[in-house]
Amino acid sequence: MITADVCANVPIKNRDQIFSYIVPDELNYVGVGWRVMVPFGRRSVDGFILRIYESDPDEFDFELKEIASAIDDEAWFTPPMIDAARWLADFYLCPLSQTMTLFMPGRVSKKRRASKKKQSVYESMTPTEKIFDLTVEQRSAIETVMRSIEAREHRGFLLHGVTGSGKTQVYIELTDRVRRLGRRAVILVPEIALTGQIVFEFKRRFDDVIVIHSGLSIGERSDAFYKIRSGEVGVVIGARSALFTPIDDVGLFVIDEEQDHSYKQSSAPHYHARIVAEEFARAHSAPIVFGSATPSLETYHRAIEGELTMLKLSARIDNRPLPTVECVDMREELKKKNYSVLSTALKELLTTTLERGEQSIILLNRRGYSTFVMCRSCGLVIKCPSCSMPMVYHSDGRLRCHRCEIEKDAPKICPKCGSRYIKFFGAGTQKLEQTLSEELPTARILRMDRDTTTKKFSHQKILDAFRAREADILFGTQMVAKGHDIAGVTAVGILSADAALNMPDFRSSETCFMLITQAAGRAGRSDRSGRVIVQAYNPEHAAVVYGCRQDYEGFFDDEIVKRRELFYPPFSRLIKLLIVGKDEAKTKSAASEIVKKLRAELDGRSDGRTEIMGSVAAMISKWRGIYRFVVLIKTTELNRVRECLRILKLDRRDDVTIDIDPLEIL
Repeated sequence: MITADVCANVPIKNRDQIFSYIVPDELNYVGVGWRVMVPFGRRSVDGFILRIYESDPDEFDFELKEIASAIDDEAWFTPPMIDAARWLADFYLCPLSQTMTLFMPGRVSKKRRASKKKQSVYESMTPTEKIFDLTVEQRSAIETVMRSIEAREHRGFLLHGVTGSGKTQVYIELTDRVRRLGRRAVILVPEIALTGQIVFEFKRRFDDVIVIHSGLSIGERSDAFYKIRSGEVGVVIGARSALFTPIDDVGLFVIDEEQDHSYKQSSAPHYHARIVAEEFARAHSAPIVFGSATPSLETYHRAIEGELTMLKLSARIDNRPLPTVECVDMREELKKKNYSVLSTALKELLTTTLERGEQSIILLNRRGYSTFVMCRSCGLVIKCPSCSMPMVYHSDGRLRCHRCEIEKDAPKICPKCGSRYIKFFGAGTQKLEQTLSEELPTARILRMDRDTTTKKFSHQKILDAFRAREADILFGTQMVAKGHDIAGVTAVGILSADAALNMPDFRSSETCFMLITQAAGRAGRSDRSGRVIVQAYNPEHAAVVYGCRQDYEGFFDDEIVKRRELFYPPFSRLIKLLIVGKDEAKTKSAASEIVKKLRAELDGRSDGRTEIMGSVAAMISKWRGIYRFVVLIKTTELNRVRECLRILKLDRRDDVTIDIDPLEIL
């Protein structure tokens, strides 16, 4: 009889997901890569055929069931797609069905009719052969990467360019040459809704671009996948999920703003697009370009160590100057009886910018909102007496260290200066909007935050309105700082710029520095100079100082020393284990038992260095009645530790989530 091994698409961790089924005569045309419906217990589920073979009924000690039906008219998964899914499942220690579903546009059949075409903001376009005068550095970067493209050689590059230096044009020119060679390109951007400008630039140049974004319905996404599969598309642009489209013969991968945290998948499987894209580029024998003005320390370290080839864009287009940046100490503002969220200097900048008919962007950094306690008078942040990490404020009025489990009451007066100006830090965008309206009554104001961007394409509509000068001031959360190139903007204000420093996270300094540099880069991108006001309570902190100087190399040299001392990336790889349960004591005990078993398994068997931290309560220690504890592993031997997790069968446990290369360690 003809038998098929099928990966059932069911959430099973504690046993294998591959089951054998008989291929009935009426389905004798199906093969490897086909999606099928199969009986599973008392229900039917979809699955993916991994192997077809002749078998003897006597081989099995139970009666095999038959495949019920085929979902599509042809095989969906190609052998390379299956290989990629297997690699993902192996690397991230997750079920194969989870990784295979990444390559699906949704639960939709190829037998289904194509969805009705809808007009999209990415469709406002006729390609043109626009000629750009490339700078010497741009030409050098292009020619360097082209040598790998023409040789069909996998190689990694870091395109490190200051804000406004023309990184997008480098991507476009490389893509043009790849297309002329008959190969295709994948361009990843952090959040498609916030980086629509790069889409428009590509659409101006190419007529075979397709955009993959979260605003697509399942039907629209399915149509896009089929166009890619049929060869109608030569350039795929999108967020991290664009990696999993059925595109073949890729000659170039680009990861724009490679440091952005949105490239990390927060839900299972917890993949990082930066790592996956590099593996896929290797499989396609294609170069990969990581681009950023503020690359992650891990990527920059790889470049200076020679693992990646460094490509520099050291100046803005037409040698436009970077904006001038001034840091305001908000402790001094309080001493001057200024209780507003806007400093005197920022009020003056906004006023003069408005009078000149120019535009302003204001970023309210809400990272760390209501999670730490700080004195506005002296800048003191309440920290753990044991490890000096900021203590986290909980709704029960207690402060907790999520590293040492120390607890104490939140103070009502500052223990350092005795001031009563101590509060749970963070100001909302609605309050800022009210302040701006009162301070600048003639200004037209647009707000961009989670509340104003719930509808489809709302981000782009707000940015288009601002670009069309329908408003004088655009303000909001971190989304206003990402990738926008608006000629009228000459002023930027950054509120609570150093809030990220008070998060219990080893990347807090990096996050603060990047935020200041990226937000400042929105100003002065045309022929008019830019000015930036950074408001901080710790203006002497290295991240703030180097951010205001827009000095990446200086920040890197300062921060890398601390990373080495504390054995954090890039000097180690991280694995986070999240242990959950309904009973607090039992869950904590289970986490402690895991730590004991890990140490016993790894003790004396490693040639490198491995440290196990925890277990401690997670940042959100209880969620919907479920208690959460964290174990963090730092290691130079990622493969050995991953194998240890398999030996202990932690990847099979429903109460354990494994996150490799986590961005949030608590």
